[in-house]
Amino acid sequence: MTNQQSDSFDPLIATSPKSLSPCSSYWSDTIALDTPKQPLRAQTQADIAIIGGGYTGLLTAYYLAKNHHVDVCLLEANRIGFGASARNAGFVLSGSGRLGYSKMAQRWDLGVAKGIHNEFSQAVERVESLIAEHQIDCEPQDKGYLKIAHNRNAFKQLSDTAHFIDKYFGEKPQLISQARLKSEYMAHHQAYGALRVEQGFGVNPLKLLLGYKQMVEKLKVPLYEQSCVESWIAENGVHRLITSNGELRTKKVVSLGNGYTPKRFNPVLDKRFLPILSNIIVTEPLTPDELAASGIHTREVVMDTRILKYYYRLLPDNRLLFGGRGAIFGRDAQNPVYQERLKYALSQCFPALKNKKLAYNWTGWIAATLDDIPHVFERNGVGYSIGYCGAGVSFSAQAAYRLAEKIVGKPAPNLPLYHQAAPRFPGASLRRLGQWGYYHYGWLKDRYF
Repeated sequence: MTNQQSDSFDPLIATSPKSLSPCSSYWSDTIALDTPKQPLRAQTQADIAIIGGGYTGLLTAYYLAKNHHVDVCLLEANRIGFGASARNAGFVLSGSGRLGYSKMAQRWDLGVAKGIHNEFSQAVERVESLIAEHQIDCEPQDKGYLKIAHNRNAFKQLSDTAHFIDKYFGEKPQLISQARLKSEYMAHHQAYGALRVEQGFGVNPLKLLLGYKQMVEKLKVPLYEQSCVESWIAENGVHRLITSNGELRTKKVVSLGNGYTPKRFNPVLDKRFLPILSNIIVTEPLTPDELAASGIHTREVVMDTRILKYYYRLLPDNRLLFGGRGAIFGRDAQNPVYQERLKYALSQCFPALKNKKLAYNWTGWIAATLDDIPHVFERNGVGYSIGYCGAGVSFSAQAAYRLAEKIVGKPAPNLPLYHQAAPRFPGASLRRLGQWGYYHYGWLKDRYF
C-alpha cells in the first residue's frame, strides 16, 4: 500500500513548508510531475509576485499575464504538484461549503445569496471552459453531484434546500427518494435520499494542475520551484521576498499557499485560517460482481450531509475513492486509526465492500475560515485567497479570475467573498483545541440528531 506524505508537516507548528516531498497518492501514480523548474537565484524583480503554485496561484498568474498583461512571477516552496491541488479528491462542485444559501440570505440578504450562488456556478463553468479551451486531459467524469442525506432530518433539510433554490435561483434540483437512489444511483445503506444537481463532476486533480502549469508556461511567466519564501520584508513601498538562494523584489504580493501557509507569515494573513487535515483512501479496482453487490451505478461525485462529511466517487478504473477528516495534528497523520476509520465508514455505506483491500491512503491540508466562506482579498498591495470549504477545485478558478481583477484595480462584485477580510480566530493559539471540541460535537450531532 502507498504511504501517506513522508513528513509530518503541520502549518501551525512548522516554521515553513520548505523541502517537503511531493505526495505519494493514486494521482501521482497516474502521471509523473514535470521536470522541476529552477529555483530563484540571485536578485530579480517583478510588478506582482505570487506565492504558491497550486490552482489559485497558477490561474492568478495566468489571468494577470493573459488578460491584464502584467509582469508577474510565481514562487513555489516545493514542487508544483506538492500541495492540496495534487492531494484533493478532484470534485468540481458548485456547492457553497458549510454555509447554505438560505443561511447566507439570513446572514446578509437574498441578493447576496444569489450573488454568491452565481459566483460558485461561474466557477464550475470556468473550469469546464479552461479544460475545453486548453485541451487538458484530466479525465472529466459524468456530470452530477449527489448530496446524500445521512438521516431523516437531513433529508428534510435537503427538501427545504431544493425548494429554496427552485424558488429564488430559478434552478430545479432533483430531490431523490431513498428507493430511487438505490435503484438508479447506489445502494447506500446509510442514505435516506439525496439532492442532485447537474453542476458538478470529477477530474484527476493532478492532471488538471499540470494542465494549468502548461498554460502559464506558454505565456512565459517565470515559475520558480524549490523557492520557499523564508523572509518577507516590506520597506519603502517594496516587498522583498527572500529565499535560500535569491530575492524577489516586487510592488505587490499575493499569498496563495492556503492550508500550507505557515502560522506566522504576514500580518495581513496570520490567524485568519485553520489548517485541517483531510484523509483519502482508494480501493483496489472493483470487480463487476462487487459493483453489482454494492449497487453502485454512477460515477457522479457524492458527499453526505454530516458535519464531519464523507465524500466519494467511482474512478475511471472502477476503484472507489473515499475521503473524510484526518488527524488533528500533523504528527498523527500516518496513524493507522484514521485510515481504519475511513475504511469502516466505507463499509457502513457499502457492506459488500467490507473486505475490499485498499491500494492508496494519503492526507493533505486545507484551510477553513472562521465564518465558513472563502475570502478573496487585496489591500495596499497584499492579497490572499483562502477557505474554499470543499469547493476548491472549482472556486479556485473564479477566485483567481477575481483576484487578478482586484490586483489591477478593477471592481469585483459587491459580495463578502471579495470585500471582507477573513476574520481572525479569537484565541488563535487555541485553534487546535477548538478543532478537537468541534470534532466531538460533530460526531455527537451526526450520530444522534
